[in-house]
Amino acid sequence: MGRSQETFSKKEKEKKRLKKRQDKEAKKEDRKANSSKGHGLDDMLAYVDDNGNITSTPPDPTKKKKEIKQEDIQIGVSKQEEPDPADLIRKGTVTFFNTSKGYGFIRDHDTQESIFVHQNGLTCPIKENDKVTFEVEKGQKGLNAVNVKAA
Repeated sequence: MGRSQETFSKKEKEKKRLKKRQDKEAKKEDRKANSSKGHGLDDMLAYVDDNGNITSTPPDPTKKKKEIKQEDIQIGVSKQEEPDPADLIRKGTVTFFNTSKGYGFIRDHDTQESIFVHQNGLTCPIKENDKVTFEVEKGQKGLNAVNVKAA
């Protein structure tokens, strides 16, 4: 009679595999018993009240609803008015200007941001610490000061 091909380690591995499979089945059954699937739609609904708060109770249908005219509804972005040309002119101080390279920076008095200025945007020569008036336009790398005049 031949000896059994099954060794002790093979038996242990098979026991571990069987135990793992049983644990997996037990977890699966537990999940099925405790799962929230299959509950009614009412459990999943949320409502928003008049103040924008999320609640679980539906709104009261007897409350008076607000009438909104169709003309009052705006879809998209409303047209912006053209800015007044006087508002476009800003005031600032030249913080740095290199005359040999032809560029510098102006510190805006209102926003305190530093705005690039090139000699092509000057209407008269400027130097550091000059008070200037200027307009701003969008450049490739940010805001550029144009029409710069000594104040």
